Amino acid sequence: MRKLLLSLSAIVLFVSTSFAQGAEQAAGSPLSSILMLVVFFAIFWFLLIRPQQKKNKELRKMLSELSKGDEVVTNGGMVGKIAKVDETFVDLEVADNVTVKIQRNAVANILPKGATKA
Repeated sequence: MRKLLLSLSAIVLFVSTSFAQGAEQAAGSPLSSILMLVVFFAIFWFLLIRPQQKKNKELRKMLSELSKGDEVVTNGGMVGKIAKVDETFVDLEVADNVTVKIQRNAVANILPKGATKA
């Protein structure tokens, strides 16, 4: 155990000495640092933020186009046909004479016509 502690302390001493020697190097210009941040932000924007905004826009469009007779799937996996559309709620017919009131935002996808017949 004592040998392990001595070897670990020797490694820590060696690493800290090597980092101290590397600290003498001159720093780059501030302009290169700013340019690096701009590049990282651009990559972040195009890989994460922009696709999410497009997805949200498509979802809002789909929810605004809901109409009576559309066959939909909810976020919970329930499948049915829209019987009535309000501003915030949708009456979903899941079986003959069985309707469920759900929030409009709970609709995940519109199915092709006739998909629930099968």
